[in-house]
Amino acid sequence: MFALSHSHLVSGTSIALPALLMVAFVGGLAVQTGLFTATSADIPVPATIRIEPRNFTYRPAGEFYKNGFAVDAPKVEVNRTQSLEIMKYQVTTAEYDACVAQGACPARETMTPSSFNLPATSISYDDATAYADWLSRRTGTVWALPSDEDLAFAAGGKFPDDALGVDPDSNNPALRWLADYQREAARKSSRDPTPQPLGGFGEGEYGLADFAGNIWEWTTTCNRKVTLGQDGAAASSSESCGIYIASGKHRSPLSAFIRDPKGGGCSVGTPPDNVGFRLVRNSTWYARLVFAFRRAAT
Repeated sequence: MFALSHSHLVSGTSIALPALLMVAFVGGLAVQTGLFTATSADIPVPATIRIEPRNFTYRPAGEFYKNGFAVDAPKVEVNRTQSLEIMKYQVTTAEYDACVAQGACPARETMTPSSFNLPATSISYDDATAYADWLSRRTGTVWALPSDEDLAFAAGGKFPDDALGVDPDSNNPALRWLADYQREAARKSSRDPTPQPLGGFGEGEYGLADFAGNIWEWTTTCNRKVTLGQDGAAASSSESCGIYIASGKHRSPLSAFIRDPKGGGCSVGTPPDNVGFRLVRNSTWYARLVFAFRRAAT
């Protein structure tokens, strides 16, 4: 029979001990911050879908300029090497109201009934992040708003292409103004602001429901201005965090506190009909560690 030598024992202990200490430390922080509070029976864990890794192309969010003129964002090839777990549906009024009832989220301002079949609207970025923090503590896994790229990855063919198709080397600004005017006129003529029951706008090819209906969704992507060089690559970039991208039929940059986009806060273009949100779930141990540290520091 194989016998462990002292050196084997020391080596095994040297590896196992830090891991055990890390687990104990994370557990202590979790208890302190309330991360692993059990979910109440009347608060179901949201249904999620898993988007498997793939390559895809999309236009990054932001305002892009070349030679002093606004241009379309260049398409980029994205190589997603990890899967994404994301809520199949947008957060509902009843789910959000459960957070309100426990004093962790600001109350909604809309008269939409509290229902597990109606999406929550008139939700600010700050409201959505408060809900994500509460749901993380209630379920023991970390939930967060997706990035704009995450939504593009999950929505597939339903994700908008905001390009106007104007030649980026054109020095005639009237061409883009006219194309932009025509697009905004078309957007206004097709708007229907009434929130619909879950599933009312169908699913994308990867199972994401109701994206690009009449509810725009908050992301963690900050609005930015990018100047392109002659080769089409970014020469300079500046971000405006505090203004975040809401994605839906088109993208809209909105201030974090905005609940009603029609009342102001949209920097350009037709405002969204409504703003709501869905979350992504990260079940890795290091996501919990980061969450616990952040909770302990506040």
